[in-house]
Amino acid sequence: MDGILALAGQNLLSPIILSFTLGLIAALARSDLSVPEAAAKAMSIYLLFSIGFKGGVSVSEHGVDAGLIATMVAGVLLSAAIPFVAFGLLRVMTGLSRVDAAAVAAHYGSISIVTFVAGNSVLTTQGIGFEGYMVAVAAAMEAPAILSALWLVSRGGNGARMDAHLWREIMLNASIVLLIGAFVIGWITGPRGMAEIQAFIVTPFKGVLCLFLLDMGLVAGRGLRGSRGVLTAGALGFGVVMPVIGALLGMIAGLALGLSPGGLMLLMTMAASASYIAVPAAMRVALPEANPAVYLTLALGVTFPFNLTLGIPLYLAIATTLTGG
Repeated sequence: MDGILALAGQNLLSPIILSFTLGLIAALARSDLSVPEAAAKAMSIYLLFSIGFKGGVSVSEHGVDAGLIATMVAGVLLSAAIPFVAFGLLRVMTGLSRVDAAAVAAHYGSISIVTFVAGNSVLTTQGIGFEGYMVAVAAAMEAPAILSALWLVSRGGNGARMDAHLWREIMLNASIVLLIGAFVIGWITGPRGMAEIQAFIVTPFKGVLCLFLLDMGLVAGRGLRGSRGVLTAGALGFGVVMPVIGALLGMIAGLALGLSPGGLMLLMTMAASASYIAVPAAMRVALPEANPAVYLTLALGVTFPFNLTLGIPLYLAIATTLTGG
């Protein structure tokens, strides 16, 4: 246990986590610090392209094997199953309506790409390797949770719509397109492509991530400030308890798959995270009656800060301890 706490404490003091903390504190203190929207969008494009490209290069070097296929299947099953756990927990811990509970559950079954990128960067900082195909698993885990949530709503007699427009929102979401597209480019070009643009996508990565997470801290802090009176203590508690449950489910799946310490940590991180980009876009179409103040504040204002400051270091410590890494 002492080893787990020591490793968690070490990761908490990384520039990445501290940058997020700075933004969170600045927002809660009502500072006028801000990051221009165009700059934040440019940084997100850079980070998604970089992580997707590097994942594609890794798969190019090692090839497609049974491990990749099995892990993708496990990721899809986790994404589809976690909303049912989250929905049941929400119905016990909160007074949310069926529609709001299902909308929140969809966010927790899907993943936060930014949390995945942060976990990836922590592993790189620690010099811990992981399976390159985890970025493909991340992309595969975006959509199944949305379908599970719509099924939960339909069981209650609500008219959740699964039409062509919603499918477009899910499958052509910008983060998914960019992540998969960059992955394919990296896969096609391989080490040669990496050698050509390494100075662009490797060296500046951590610095850009620090600035991006500074902005995410500002956004999360403002969301927390503005959510007073909207969320109950039970809902806020869910935002901390659910990522731990998701991480445990990811841990069980990762151990069964025999993933490396880094791969296990990333699967735990993805299962623990909550989407605040792709799923909100889908919910606006499929469940417009759901309250965005509830699902966005829980995903971005509670679970995201928890995962960045405490979750990721803890998941890494547990993964390395269990696998002897």
